Amino acid sequence: MSSILVFQSDFGLVDGAVSAMEGVSIGVDSDIRIHHLTHDITPYNIFEASYRLFQTIEYWPTGTVFVSVVDPGVGSKRKSAVAKTKAGQYIVTPDNGTLTHIKKYVGIEEVREISETTNRRKNTEASYTFHGRDVYAFTGAKLASGKITFEEVGPSYDPDEIIELPTVETEITADSVKGAVDILDVRFGSLWTSITREEFLSLQAEYGERLEVSIYNHDNLVYQNGVVYGRSFADVRIGAPIIYINSVYRVGLAINQGSFAKAYNIGVGQQWSIEIRKIRQ
Repeated sequence: MSSILVFQSDFGLVDGAVSAMEGVSIGVDSDIRIHHLTHDITPYNIFEASYRLFQTIEYWPTGTVFVSVVDPGVGSKRKSAVAKTKAGQYIVTPDNGTLTHIKKYVGIEEVREISETTNRRKNTEASYTFHGRDVYAFTGAKLASGKITFEEVGPSYDPDEIIELPTVETEITADSVKGAVDILDVRFGSLWTSITREEFLSLQAEYGERLEVSIYNHDNLVYQNGVVYGRSFADVRIGAPIIYINSVYRVGLAINQGSFAKAYNIGVGQQWSIEIRKIRQ
């Protein structure tokens, strides 16, 4: 193992929750190296947690252990799992949809259910609302430090049984592609769509070409305009919109030095659809 432990949650940093998870991990092995993906996941937003893992995981070494805790069903019958990716990283998480993007776009080689009889911190059996500390950080630290093997996490189960959240499939025609606004580049307000680079390239658009962009909230048209397709934000003037391919090879929509989401009150989720169409000359 790499002794690297990466935490993600919707806990924020205003109280002691994340610190408690760090303390448990260091209690397992004081040499463990703890890093943080984010603790600003929108509360209860499992889809967002799934996407941020997908956005990040491939840049970490083989053997890295991720602990992702966005768990609105804590204390229920949902499984506690450790998934091993095809690239050899591990994700310790509730099996509640958090593994959706990893399974679909990265690949899961094997998954095991955490055996809480051996992989739960002692004297926490009467606590039902902080599995992030008592089960996930504890198990993740044991795995990352080599105190247990992956096989000792618990019994394996079929990766096909992993809970998956619905995702939007791209609709492609001769002159258009249509998908969803999956997530935001939060700090800058850019829209990250479900449309892959390969799907977008079916339009055979050229850099500098203007394409018609339509965004709907359910069936209500919220935005429609011609937008330039560029390599980077500097390809348009400050304040102008741009279509680009983002860092995870999905179509993005941004305003150069502005927030597209705030400018047009755009949200995320399957109800937010985006269509990009060639403009007929």
